[in-house]
Amino acid sequence: MIDFWLCFVPLFVAVDAIGVLPIYLALVAELPRERQKRVIKQSVATAIGVGTAFLFVGQGVLTFLGISVADFMIAGGMLLLAFAVRELFTVGRQPVRADSDTIGAVPLGVPLLTGPAVLATVLLLANQYGWFLPVMALICNLLIAGLIFWYSLPLQRLLGEAGTRTISKVICVLLAAFAVMMIRKGALHLFQELLDAASGTPG
Repeated sequence: MIDFWLCFVPLFVAVDAIGVLPIYLALVAELPRERQKRVIKQSVATAIGVGTAFLFVGQGVLTFLGISVADFMIAGGMLLLAFAVRELFTVGRQPVRADSDTIGAVPLGVPLLTGPAVLATVLLLANQYGWFLPVMALICNLLIAGLIFWYSLPLQRLLGEAGTRTISKVICVLLAAFAVMMIRKGALHLFQELLDAASGTPG
């Protein structure tokens, strides 16, 4: 159970449904409620499909390229850190235009819900915990995102624009901390591999 939450929390931070909420509201502002429901279902289904597929395909690509766990932890951590820092110091978000028939798939499903931060995080977690727990944690987080979108209007009135931005910034700080942790673990793992190689011990 603890391992599940260790997978759930980083993915919750990476998905950042609260941060995506203002974009969702802007995209569906002129759509009727029934169309908005279809958009939400399409976005969650797309995000789950892409995230799950990338987990298995991504691991195969890493193995084929000979990239070690330590290599990916360091590179993925740096990517997450850059993403978090950029989002932390970005004032507002650029308006997004999309076809009303495909809003749920692009840009909501990909890349807003399942973007580089989520894909990197799910692969990093899979290297530590196997594939099952990260997949379950990803699905739970994306369903939560769908619920946030479903009840978006009351939630927006409750939080207000300032509250929404504040929560998003706090989430970015947590993501940056997680990224630093992954870089640290990757560096320690790499250092251990070098020691093992120097001493002739199998890694």
